[in-house]
Amino acid sequence: MTLVLSPTHVRAIEEHAREAYPEECCGFLVGPPGEPKKVDEVRRATNVVESNRARRYVIDPREILATERSTAGSGREILGFYHSHPDHPAAPSDFDLANAAWTGYSYLILSIVDRNPNDLRSWLLDPERKHAKAEILSITP
Repeated sequence: MTLVLSPTHVRAIEEHAREAYPEECCGFLVGPPGEPKKVDEVRRATNVVESNRARRYVIDPREILATERSTAGSGREILGFYHSHPDHPAAPSDFDLANAAWTGYSYLILSIVDRNPNDLRSWLLDPERKHAKAEILSITP
């Protein structure tokens, strides 16, 4: 699978990560269904995790439902999620693997070091097998 983002989307995620630093930020990747997954909107979410916010994120299920409802009938859907890893690699953590609820969705991770974007990678997570597979990430205008 391939996830396609524009440079504008990448900048929006980087800005969100800078603002949230040293805590993790999170949000939605929205676009039309199909392969490749072409993101046409990056939508911020609120990190509602109660502890260890520098290493954890949780999106309120009500926010997920609201995003699903707002895209219903529009020919667009949630393609995946993004979050930042402050001062940590852009690879899924054990927490990410244990809490990835949706198989087949893209999980985009931005490593940010001292408020500077460092690395951006996309993953397909399999929570049942606690496995992550790198997804092709294409950044095109």
